[in-house]
Amino acid sequence: MKRRQFLTTSAAVGLGLGLASVEQSAAQGGRGRRKQLIELRVYHFADQAKLAAFDQVLKTAIVPAANRIGITPIGTFKLLAADNPGMDQDSNDLYVLIPHKGAGTLAGMLEELVEGLELDAEAAKVLNAPKSDPAYVRYESSLFLAFDQAPQVEVPTRSESRLMQLRIYESHNTERALKKIEMFNTGGELAVFRECGMHPVFFGQALVGTKLPNLTYMLAFDDAEAQKAGWDKFRDHPDWKRLSGDPAYADTVTDITNLVLRPTPASQI
Repeated sequence: MKRRQFLTTSAAVGLGLGLASVEQSAAQGGRGRRKQLIELRVYHFADQAKLAAFDQVLKTAIVPAANRIGITPIGTFKLLAADNPGMDQDSNDLYVLIPHKGAGTLAGMLEELVEGLELDAEAAKVLNAPKSDPAYVRYESSLFLAFDQAPQVEVPTRSESRLMQLRIYESHNTERALKKIEMFNTGGELAVFRECGMHPVFFGQALVGTKLPNLTYMLAFDDAEAQKAGWDKFRDHPDWKRLSGDPAYADTVTDITNLVLRPTPASQI
């Protein structure tokens, strides 16, 4: 694929996207590692067939190319009606989680990815789809700064039946949003999560995106039974009861989005 042709489709494959001058990205996390910038993309497709075709391109071309320049692990997830009460059919959205090495290297990553990408005929057909029949409808992107106590994307389980729980905590102002982040970090809520078997994929402070201010996190479980057991244990944990009753953390969350996701074939998480 020619460089000029590829650049015309960079919106589809720019895993180094979203340059952001965020000085905090170089800060050290509480677990002794640099805090990552984490991107979450949501691609909207016309139907399940187009979602599957794009996921296949991710698996065979884009994800391996990103891995070669140090962008790893990449998560790809779908939203199924069976896991999410209130949905009457599977979603045509694909969630793509991308851990970046840092704001200062994003441009270089994109150039390296452009040079290193090799496409077979089927992948090129998807990424070069015409206006009359596009590969995807649109996508949305959010950028997060990882928490001190979860400074990098983690891969907690490889279970074949694994599921991910994506949660967004919105706040009515920035001060309360930062206080909720403090509650997870120095307050110890994230440590309680780990103790209860609710292992993080990521925890992030939203820097760019929708529903701001918010924090967003993703948990991984071996299966639905492990998810239920973890939350049951968490609700009864004495440290959580102490934290939830602390007036310093009152009114930190005004709305919660809760989604259960399943990995697609392209996912490394």
